[in-house]
Amino acid sequence: WRGQQGAPYSTLVPSEEVTIDYRHGLPMITLMLPTRRERCQFTVKPMMTTVGAFLQDVQREDKGIEKAEIFATDGSKVSDATLMEVLLTNDFKLVINNTAYSVSAPVKDKLNSEHAAEMEDVKSLVHRLFVALHLEDHQIRKERELLQKLDHLKEELLPLEEMKARITASADAKTSRLLWIGLALMSAQGGALAWLTWWVYSWDIMEPVTYFITYGSAMAFYAYFVLTKQDYIYPAAKDRQFLHSFYWESRKQHFNVERYNKLKEDLAETEESLRRLRQPLHLRLPIQEIHDKD
Repeated sequence: WRGQQGAPYSTLVPSEEVTIDYRHGLPMITLMLPTRRERCQFTVKPMMTTVGAFLQDVQREDKGIEKAEIFATDGSKVSDATLMEVLLTNDFKLVINNTAYSVSAPVKDKLNSEHAAEMEDVKSLVHRLFVALHLEDHQIRKERELLQKLDHLKEELLPLEEMKARITASADAKTSRLLWIGLALMSAQGGALAWLTWWVYSWDIMEPVTYFITYGSAMAFYAYFVLTKQDYIYPAAKDRQFLHSFYWESRKQHFNVERYNKLKEDLAETEESLRRLRQPLHLRLPIQEIHDKD
C-alpha cells in the first residue's frame, strides 16, 4: 500500500482493527487509538457528518495522532468534504500516522427492519413538519400566480368574447330567418296545391302530383341521413344550421375558434386549480391530502 506521494506506509493493519456496526440505525466506527492503545467508538450521522469532521473527532480523541487521512482502494485520497454516507458505501483505507487500516464497507442488512421503520417514521415526521411550516407561504405564492394567470386569460378572452357574441347573434338571426322561410315555403306549397285541386284541376289529376311531392320529401330526408348520419329531427337540424352559419361567419370575420376554445379550457383549469388550492387554506391541509380525498 502506497500513499498519495508514493511512499509506502510502515504497517498495513487488517480490517479487524477497524469495525463498523449499526446501532439504533446509525453506523458506529470502532478503532484502536495508537497512543492510548484502547478501542474507541465513534458514532457518525451519515447524511450530516463529513470525512473531515470524522477525522477531526479522531484526532481530538487521541492527541498523539499527527496525521489522519482516508484513501479509496485505488489509492486516491478521499476529500474531507465527502459525506460519510458516500464513504461507507465502499471499502476504504484509514491512515493514522504511518499505519494504514483496511476497512470493509458495512453490510446494509445490519440495519434491521425495526430500525428501518424507525428511520422512515423520522423521515415522515420531518417531511410533515416541513410541509406544515412552509405550506402557507407556498399556497399564497401559488395562489398569486394563479390569480395573475386568471387575469391574463380573462384579458385575452375579452375581445374574443365580444366578437363571439356578435357572431352568435348573427348566426342565430340567420338560422331563425331560414326557419321562417321554410315555414313560408311550406305554407305557399300547401296553398298552391289547394288552389290547383279545387279551382284549376280535379283531385284525380292532383293526387299523383301530391304523391310524388311526398316521395320527393322522403328522398330528401333520406339524403340528409346519408350525408349527416343523423335523422332529420327539427331541433338537431336547427343546431346544425346554426353551427354552419357560426363557422361561416367566423371565417368571414377571422375569428379563431381553436384559440378561443383553448383559452376557455385554460381558464376552466386555472379556476379549478384555484378552487382546489383555496380549499386547504381554510382546512389547513396539505395538497397531498386533497388528492387522497378525491
